[in-house]
Amino acid sequence: MRCSLFFHAVLQRQLYALIAVCFISTLIISCVGRKNDNVQSGTPKSEGIVTIAERYSLNKTDSCTILTINDPWQGAAGIKHTYYLINRNNEVPLKVDPSEVIYIPVQKIICMSTTHLAMLAALDERHTIAGVSGTGYIFDEKITAMIEAGLINDIGYESGLNNELIIRISPDLIMLYGIGSESAAYIGKLRELGTQALFNADYLEEDPLGKAEWIKLFGALFCKEKMADSIFTSVVASYDQIKEYVKQNAGEIPDVLLGLPFRDAWYISPGNSYISRLIEDAGGSYLWHDTESSVSMPYGLEDVFMRSLEADYWLNTGIAGSKKEIASIDQRLKNLPCFINGNLYNNNKRISPEGGNDYWESGALYPDLILKDIATILHPELFRNRELYYYRKIE
Repeated sequence: MRCSLFFHAVLQRQLYALIAVCFISTLIISCVGRKNDNVQSGTPKSEGIVTIAERYSLNKTDSCTILTINDPWQGAAGIKHTYYLINRNNEVPLKVDPSEVIYIPVQKIICMSTTHLAMLAALDERHTIAGVSGTGYIFDEKITAMIEAGLINDIGYESGLNNELIIRISPDLIMLYGIGSESAAYIGKLRELGTQALFNADYLEEDPLGKAEWIKLFGALFCKEKMADSIFTSVVASYDQIKEYVKQNAGEIPDVLLGLPFRDAWYISPGNSYISRLIEDAGGSYLWHDTESSVSMPYGLEDVFMRSLEADYWLNTGIAGSKKEIASIDQRLKNLPCFINGNLYNNNKRISPEGGNDYWESGALYPDLILKDIATILHPELFRNRELYYYRKIE
């Protein structure tokens, strides 16, 4: 299982109110009733449309495409949600449950995560967004302008969803994300409102490219399969090129610390996490690379401090915007070598005036840019004079 970035994002989200997740992606049956060419990207784990992502699959039939979401929330085991993507001009197959049908192309959608918005923006489908959860935490300027113009509504969050507004919007689909088993009740409640709902489990992908591959789902939902596949293919090529360049040319492998204490604990992303993979591919060694968990792991501050004495770099420092703020959390942190040497970087360079962080928005689709940032930080000699995109140095 994978949980890296998400649980790291859970802490970030208290600042940015980030919603982590997205929907599924793939090349599917053509929206005009004909079959599309099946162009594959990445190194496939098996023959099929989805080649890297583990949390969903797409299977074509003569009449529709079958979408399966696998274990769509943290701690889920053996849970599968099945949907049938059917062209609006086609009849529903006799054996298909109408409650599991999603008509494509989707014409009006509500998104519960900013990562969903980034994928829609990449496919030039912003105009289909009718509702979001948390308008104040969006980075995309065009979407923000649509909100200011009254074209996109804030439907609230979790138990505070505005059901009356959802009914008025009457979307074709609400794209959700689930944190725990209690999330399962959401689909039933939303269907009672006459709305189709789907969990996007992109935040649970352990492979950065697996997370990015959810763009194919959006391509399927909006009948832009070839465009989505082209975007994903480009990201894969860029990511692999950067990874290989670092592997062939980097010297020493620096140790990396992540995160920041929260109250009386330090929540550590496990070694099988998204961010741990990014650090490894960028030529670094995450301090907890040898751990494995499906959730972030709470450690005592003393334990983390002692191990962090080995860290050469400190990344993703959460809400702390300066060295002074980090020191104010715990004075011992000033004694870490990476603090003293000034090797501190946070992933909040691209912030909207309202606080929307593009790292948590478009970063899900463009892990190659995150990878290049981290590689630039850890091995500046390989990327001389390159300006960081998502990251900034903490002073």
